Amino acid sequence: MNPKRKAVAVAAAGTALGVAGLGVIAMPAGADAAPELPPVSAEALVESVFSAESPALSGTIELDNGLGLPAIPGAPALDMDSARVHNDGEGRSRLAMQDGGTERTIVHDGATVWNYDSASNTATKTTLPAEAATGHGMTGDGQVTDPTSAAKDVLQAVRQSSTVTVDGTARVADRAAYELVLTPKPTERTLLREVRVAVDSETRLPLRLAVLTHGTTEPALQVGFSDVEFGPQPAGLFRFTPPPGATVEERQADQGREHAPKTEAEPQFDAVGEGWDTVLVGEVPAELLTQQAPGSDDVNVRGLLGQIGKPVTGSFGSGHVISTNVGNALVTDDGRVAFGAVPEQVLIQTLGDR
Repeated sequence: MNPKRKAVAVAAAGTALGVAGLGVIAMPAGADAAPELPPVSAEALVESVFSAESPALSGTIELDNGLGLPAIPGAPALDMDSARVHNDGEGRSRLAMQDGGTERTIVHDGATVWNYDSASNTATKTTLPAEAATGHGMTGDGQVTDPTSAAKDVLQAVRQSSTVTVDGTARVADRAAYELVLTPKPTERTLLREVRVAVDSETRLPLRLAVLTHGTTEPALQVGFSDVEFGPQPAGLFRFTPPPGATVEERQADQGREHAPKTEAEPQFDAVGEGWDTVLVGEVPAELLTQQAPGSDDVNVRGLLGQIGKPVTGSFGSGHVISTNVGNALVTDDGRVAFGAVPEQVLIQTLGDR
């Protein structure tokens, strides 16, 4: 992250899963033999990823979530079984996330983002500001729709604080790819050991990103393309009409999110620090903590935090730490939040210093 402190808009209900951080876009490794490709330096490979244009494509994304957390509302990307993604190469995209018998569909037509949940038959229509850049890779509510853009964001966030190497090649989604490895420098306070990105040898599209922690050879979180095809996509895929009987909410996206005021529905989080040990700090609306926890008829979100979190106290006050394989989240009793791919003491210190 370029600035030391940067306003980050995050869906409030996804707060506890924000500790997934860098691991929201990874992919299961393939078993095919490594292809032979021309040598390329790490710096040249990274630069080619940043300079490459997002091509038109369709593909299937699969997720292997080893975090061990229960489902949290607002973070469907971490609960999905699979997803189908379409991009037109000009900023329009469609993402259909499958979870059992339900589907979450996000359609970005360049000016509007539709977010539809088949389970509740509800849709949110978000109108984007005219100056909004196309192809950003995010919807109006912070959901990732473009794996390529999201991977570029990850590389940009940790590039300067990493040792970057190329570790051979791989075949991903039947495509030849280079294995780019980012390892945190010794000064970084992080629980992560490395991030591995498989970069398509022809298009420079990131096809795989695996997040690994210390003490294990298996990625803590993986998601990405199991198949992908490049080429023009039907224009109709990027238009959305709510099904009959659907409840539709309309809203206007914030213009200039870095200076947007906090709202009850969508709080903002400040990034404290930079690189691997960045900590996101913000507040959760009080009503979120009293909402019913997913999969339970008698436990609210605050109660769920008490069940899955560890009680902690400090100069910040009191709260609960929720730990995963890739990081920690600290939610205080008064609704403040800090999370990142860092030890819990870093979170405690960060909140105590504010």
